[in-house]
Order: sequence, then structure tokens, then C-alpha cells
Amino acid sequence: MSTIQDVAKLAGVAPITVSRVLNHSGYASEETRARVESAVATLGYVPNTLARGLRSKRTNTLALVMTDITNPFFTLIARGVEDQASNSGYTVIYCNTDESETEEEKYLNILVQKQVDGILLVPARSNSQSIKFLNANEIPFVLIDRSVPDRQTDLVHCNSEEGAYRLIRHLIELGHQRIVALTGPREVSTAQERLAGYEKAMNEAGLNDFRHAYYGSFTQDSGYKLTKQVLAREPRPTAIFGANNFISIGVLKALRDAGLGVPEDVSVVGFDDLPDSMLVDPFLTVAAQPAYEMGKQATELLSKRISSQLAESGHELVLPTEIIVRRSSAPPRAGS
Repeated sequence: MSTIQDVAKLAGVAPITVSRVLNHSGYASEETRARVESAVATLGYVPNTLARGLRSKRTNTLALVMTDITNPFFTLIARGVEDQASNSGYTVIYCNTDESETEEEKYLNILVQKQVDGILLVPARSNSQSIKFLNANEIPFVLIDRSVPDRQTDLVHCNSEEGAYRLIRHLIELGHQRIVALTGPREVSTAQERLAGYEKAMNEAGLNDFRHAYYGSFTQDSGYKLTKQVLAREPRPTAIFGANNFISIGVLKALRDAGLGVPEDVSVVGFDDLPDSMLVDPFLTVAAQPAYEMGKQATELLSKRISSQLAESGHELVLPTEIIVRRSSAPPRAGS
């Protein structure tokens, strides 16, 4: 963990000068302030609001940092986290980043200062900045759902590529050839993996010429807007794959507004199931992830990491997806 002395050495100033800059007390030139702030960013230094000597004491608090708490998938993860944390004697702080790296960075800074015992993180983007920050501050953490490249981190997730592959194979076996994929941001691992599963299935079936994928965001609005673009294509696709539940809801709304029936005119399949209270008609064919179990298993893993029960780093737990076939997928209309 970086210290104020480390920051002072890198910035070429005295520790008292670092303290002045960070606490906005006393004079420091703009040049000095810039050097200190650069050193802080480089080292990932966070000034604790509590004495460093208290670091060995537990707060019995975990944090769950999610990208969209309104999404039922993440709500179920939160339930799993809460139940397992309670069983292990922890309370949980919830943070919602709205898929924003800036918000993620803000929350992680606060959580480190609050000295939570560990963090469960759904990364907003698949980069290593947050991982570097947490490692620099020696905070135990576990990633949920999304991975980051080239980092030995604990991770609990499902095989997104395999789930998407099986969904597209289902459509191909029904007779579909013109299948479009709508996925999330390019920088998010699950968006990449689900698109890879789509491409693998299309390539194996010799449908390279019919392959079309659109990047967007994991929201209903993105699913709606991308579907509008898709419907402007000629010939129109006979099936659409939504890479998460919210995208799929947007797809269904856009098709309805265009006066198209599902699955009569266009079949729809999606990743992640929806709770009974949000089920739409026709019911979606989905690759369902065990969200509650993901939250539970990730919390159990984090608890072991905090108590030093795990010697090596980089534990990865891959949970299975389940393909649930419902009425939103059917063979394409004759002549389509």
C-alpha cells in the first residue's frame, strides 16, 4: 500500500507538502500541486480518513459496486450477496455506477477511505485501472460477471460465449439464416464474449455473409434504437439476438412499434432471464444465468480472500447457463 512518504518521494517534495496539497491547507505552487497530484494518481494513493494503524481491524463491511441496480439480473446478484454476507457476519454497502468509469473510480476511492473489508465489483469497462487501484491499496476484491484482461483476479461469472453460441445454434436449427446480434459497449467483456459466441455459430453454419452485429449499450433505449437501424436493412433479418435482457426488451418494443409480430415476422432471443413481474408476451427465449448463485458464490470467495484462506490469486468460478426456449423463437416464415 502506498504511503504519503512514497508520494512525497515521487513528487520530489516533503511529506508535509503532500499533506497541504491533499487537505487544501497552506500554500503550494501550481507546479508543486500538479507534481503531487500526478504522483498520487501514479501510485493509486488514497489518504485514509482513519489512522493507518487501524487497518488491521475489521469493519465487517463489504461493498457491492454494480453497473445498473435497476436491472433484475444485478438485483438478483445483490440478493445473493446480501444473504451470504449476512450469514458470514458482514453488512453490505451498495454502489451503482450507471456503467460509468468515473462513477466507479469515485466509489472505489470512498470505499477505500471507509476501509471496507472487501469489494465485489462489476467493472464498468474491461480495463485494469480499477484493478490496479485496488491492488495498490491492498483491498481484497472479487469480480462478478465481467472480466478484465491480463490480470490475476478472483472472478465469478458464466460462460457468455457458450451461452450465446447455443442461442444462435437454436435459431439456426429452426431454419434462420439472417440473424442480427445487438450487444453492449465494445470495452465490456460480456459484450465481446456474447458477440464471439454469435460469430462462432454463424461461421460454423457457413452464414458469414449474413453476419451483422451492432455495438451499443446494455439498455432498453439502445436495444430500441439499434432495432430501428436493423429494420432499415434489406433484406430484413428473420431473427434478432439481444445480448442482455434490457436490450431484448428494447428489441420487442421496436418490433411492436413497427407493426411486426414476434415470432411471426421476427424471432427474438436474449441473454439473461426476466423475473415473473417483468415477463413480456411473447415470452422470451433466453440464456439464463444463475444470478443469485453468482452473488452468493462471489461473496463466499471474497470472505475466504479476506480471511487469508486462499494462498494463490486468480480463482475463477464459471457457472453454467441454461437455455430456456419459449414462444419468441420459431421457424422463419416460408419465403422469408
